[in-house]
Amino acid sequence: MTEIDMTVLDGWTKGRFTAAGVTHDTYRRGTGPGVVIVHEIPGITPRVAQFANEVVDAGFTVVMPSLVGTPAKGPSGPYIAQSMAKVCVSREFTHWALNQTSPVIGFLRALARSLHLEVGGPGVGAIGMCFSGGFALGMMVDDIMVAPVLSQPSMPFAVGAGRGADLNLSPDDRLAVARRASEGCQVLGLRFTGDRAVGTRFESLRELLGDAFIAVELPSSKPTDHSVLTEQRDEASVHRVIEFLQSKLHP
Repeated sequence: MTEIDMTVLDGWTKGRFTAAGVTHDTYRRGTGPGVVIVHEIPGITPRVAQFANEVVDAGFTVVMPSLVGTPAKGPSGPYIAQSMAKVCVSREFTHWALNQTSPVIGFLRALARSLHLEVGGPGVGAIGMCFSGGFALGMMVDDIMVAPVLSQPSMPFAVGAGRGADLNLSPDDRLAVARRASEGCQVLGLRFTGDRAVGTRFESLRELLGDAFIAVELPSSKPTDHSVLTEQRDEASVHRVIEFLQSKLHP
């Protein structure tokens, strides 16, 4: 599927948000506590929108920033390569560097704070996938982030043992995240066990977060298994994410 199907964004309100010198389009829908959903490569695909609609239907105000790609366009080989190229040249993301927090995290933290200020509730949730999979971890520096979800975190690119273990956090942010975990903030992580893009990050997450890390690890049925919540969707995992959000944001 490569065509653009805007019907998947029916009911979503398009806007723009600027913070930390960065501006991106956003899509918003729903009522209730806030959840920021950050798409995977190549962008807000129909299946990303499908998942986001389910989060909305579970009782949340969802905001999706569009970081790369064309919203509502289905994935294809050339489109994936095009979006990946944009990620690789953008200064918003740390693709190779170790022990650094991607600059885009500042934008996402501000977006989450703005959403929480408007809709209230006990806090905010965030879901990252693929290249954005670890972004919710960086957003956890703020105390309002009470439901971070990391699906197949894949940045920095897992080339070599060091990058494959890196959590895309600066030393200061790493300390802040560890503190939040010690205070009881849980982190939900999901991956297919054969997904090489994730590297050994789940081991790093266990080391950093201890018992606060909840790992959902699915056996791979084929080498291309990657997108737990979308393209290779696992129904039980989708329900697990929604249950996690409800337990933290609808206590």
